[in-house]
Amino acid sequence: MYYYRRMRFYTVWVRSQAYRGKALLTYSHDGGGVLAPGTIVQVPLQRELVPGIIDAAVTKPAFATRAIAYVSPIKSLPDATLHLLRWLREYYATTVGVATQQVLPAALPKTIPAVSDSVVNTTEQVPPPPLTAEQSAVVKHITKPDTYVLHGRTGSGKTRVYLELASQQRQAGRSSLILTPEISLTSQLARAFRSAFGDETVVVLHSQLTPKQRQTAWLQIAQTSQPLIVIGPRSALFSPVHELGLIVIDEAHEPAYKQEQAPYYQARTVASRLAELHHALLIIGSATPSINDYFLAEHRQKPILPMTALAADTGQPALTTELVDLKDRAQFSRSHYLSQPLIAAIRSALSRGEQALLYLNRRGTARVVLCERCGWQALCPHCDLPLVYHADSGRFRCHTCGFSQPMLASCPTCGNPAISFKSFGTKAVTTEVQRLFPEARVQRFDTDNKASERFEHHYEAIRNGNVNILVGTQLLAKGLDLPKLSTLGIVLADSSLYMPDFSAQERTFQLISQALGRVGRGHLAGHAVIQTYHPDSPVLQAAQAGDWDAFYANELAERQKFHFPPFYFLLKLSCRRASYQSAETAANKLKQAIASQLPEISIDGPAPAFHEKSAGKFECQLVLRSRQRQQLIAAIGLLPASGWSYDIDPINLL
Repeated sequence: MYYYRRMRFYTVWVRSQAYRGKALLTYSHDGGGVLAPGTIVQVPLQRELVPGIIDAAVTKPAFATRAIAYVSPIKSLPDATLHLLRWLREYYATTVGVATQQVLPAALPKTIPAVSDSVVNTTEQVPPPPLTAEQSAVVKHITKPDTYVLHGRTGSGKTRVYLELASQQRQAGRSSLILTPEISLTSQLARAFRSAFGDETVVVLHSQLTPKQRQTAWLQIAQTSQPLIVIGPRSALFSPVHELGLIVIDEAHEPAYKQEQAPYYQARTVASRLAELHHALLIIGSATPSINDYFLAEHRQKPILPMTALAADTGQPALTTELVDLKDRAQFSRSHYLSQPLIAAIRSALSRGEQALLYLNRRGTARVVLCERCGWQALCPHCDLPLVYHADSGRFRCHTCGFSQPMLASCPTCGNPAISFKSFGTKAVTTEVQRLFPEARVQRFDTDNKASERFEHHYEAIRNGNVNILVGTQLLAKGLDLPKLSTLGIVLADSSLYMPDFSAQERTFQLISQALGRVGRGHLAGHAVIQTYHPDSPVLQAAQAGDWDAFYANELAERQKFHFPPFYFLLKLSCRRASYQSAETAANKLKQAIASQLPEISIDGPAPAFHEKSAGKFECQLVLRSRQRQQLIAAIGLLPASGWSYDIDPINLL
């Protein structure tokens, strides 16, 4: 006896950059029952099989179709995931292949291991401390699905609020998603949540996981029927969480929440859409909210919840600060990099058994290598940018394209053996600290660390005080709560202040404020020494005083005056060619086309990109402004098929 198997047809989201279309592809399937939206499949695309997601059943098309090759036993993805994919494609003008890459892993197993609800706890569960009066008041204000800006000073206990909200959602049978901008903060958050809820409830995602570990974590989220707490970076937004009740964006001001490759999404915007789809709470937490986030909250009358009191108030003076003028070289008689007040503060902290942190947002040993006789400078042959000297490896490196070469013993132009090393980075500061404090245990943390040297692998040792002096870049200035840390040195406060970009003052205020927030958190009396060439800078003075309101008012007025976000939407268009003249010609041609078809858009440029040459190519850019974001989406549709890239809603124009 023969059974008739009905042929059905489905539109499918395919996970492959090879497919650059914006329309879903249609496939056939004769495997019996109807495939539900969200079902994960494998489909043929050109000459390979790629993962895909069923979007909807459709009628038989007029063209020939290829058959779905495999239907995965993995639980169907939530309806919200499909809605998010459709929105992502339209809002960021991206392709189906790129959008689907955000949602599906590159590979999934053919057989699905059973999800165990009986994971053995290895973390000691300790109830979190009682809510303070201020924390309790904040929690009581968060009563319904909406967007809430939690403007809490450093040390006010925002994490304790997140724990309470996650507990409420768990009791209601719903999961929570906690976003963090840096791997270095993941260990701290995971420790707090695992201590409160147990290991089986908390799933941690980050880029240092192996492919197998990432796959296991993704499957746990997709398959479990229990409420989970997922902790991870911006990409965790696309995790297949089925009953999502809470989304937290911790340290929400951080630029790491902006995706710097297609589809160039901003995590806060995606989180807002995801929260709407799940009818979930969205908490935007920061001591220094972004100008855009705060303005939008005010404009849309979203709740802004201040937290001003220290959670661990011991009655000690929270923080004392002093500015040291880097132009006053009499203050630097013992060290070229560290002033007398900073050296004295470090020595005092060590004598009390406390920790010190030295913050400098520059990697390497020397950032400018030149010959003072003929003017030769060590530049990258591919990018025309200064090579950075790394003394530990004895090599020059380009921090843009990765080019490296051995250190030169003499000038290649005139033969001068006395090459000068100007400016300095974290490696030079580390060497100096080891010279000044030979008895101290010193550790450096930046993106030059080897895998085994990364902060997350040493978090417990640092928290317990086994490192006396920490030296690092901005990854140490974000959200860390180290109870033995009492002294901070900001070695050069001006490194981002005079960057040629509209975001420079905001970024400087955030970095200095966040660095200052690592000390004076209520555990110990805090002391900070800020070294600067511009002690009279209003931005530095506002950060030193913790006066966010004054900074916000001044910066908002500047943004409005010069037509920057949040008053205008921005689109950056970049053209790469073998010569700058060719890139500029192409940019002028596109500018004319956009101006003729979309006259309401304001266009700046063409102009050289901040990094004009990269990996042997020259880059020219156009900057488009409009009060209507849809106008900029239309401009993206006018881009040539190749040689151009775009960034919608860029956080800077560098």
